[in-house]
Amino acid sequence: MGRSRYHVLGTQPHFLTCTVINWIPLFGKIEFTQIILDSLNFLQRQQRLTLYGYVIMENHLHLIASAASLSKEIGNFKSFTARCIIDLLEKNNSNYILNQLDLYKLKHKTKQQYQLWQEGFHPHLILDEEMFRQKLDYIHNNPVRRGYVDDPAHWRYSSCRSYMGQIGLLQIELIDV
Repeated sequence: MGRSRYHVLGTQPHFLTCTVINWIPLFGKIEFTQIILDSLNFLQRQQRLTLYGYVIMENHLHLIASAASLSKEIGNFKSFTARCIIDLLEKNNSNYILNQLDLYKLKHKTKQQYQLWQEGFHPHLILDEEMFRQKLDYIHNNPVRRGYVDDPAHWRYSSCRSYMGQIGLLQIELIDV
C-alpha cells in the first residue's frame, strides 16, 4: 500500500470520497456494490469505523465516517475491496474492464497489474452541525442530481432511509439533524 498524503487528526467525523479509476461505472453491478457494503459492515462490526452517512454511486462513494485511524482504515478498505472486485472480474473473464484497470493504472504502480481506486480519499473534517447537515444533504441528494431518482429515499445505496426512520442497508450512527 502506498503512502497517504492525507493526515487525519482525531476521531471526529470526516466527509470523504473514494472514486474508481477513470470513473469506470463498476457499481452498477450488484456483486461489486455488495463487496463495498460487506466491507463497510465488517469495519463497523469490528468497531474500526463509525459510519454517519453514505452513498454508493456507479463509480464513487461518499462517506461521513470516523475512526481512531481513519487513513489506515480507509486504506485497508480500498485495498481489500479492490482485491475482491478484481478477483471477481478475473473469475468472470471481464477482460474489457480489467484492460481499463490496467490502462489507467498509474505508472508508478509497478507491483500490481491493476488499479481499481484513484489514490487518496480527500477527507474533510466536519467542523460543526451545519457542515455535517450540508455534507449529509449533499450525499443523500447525489442520486437525485444525477437523475437516477426523484426522491433521495428511493436510492437504496445510501443512508437517507435510516435518517427517515426506515431500515437501511448499513447500520449508521444517527446524528440528530
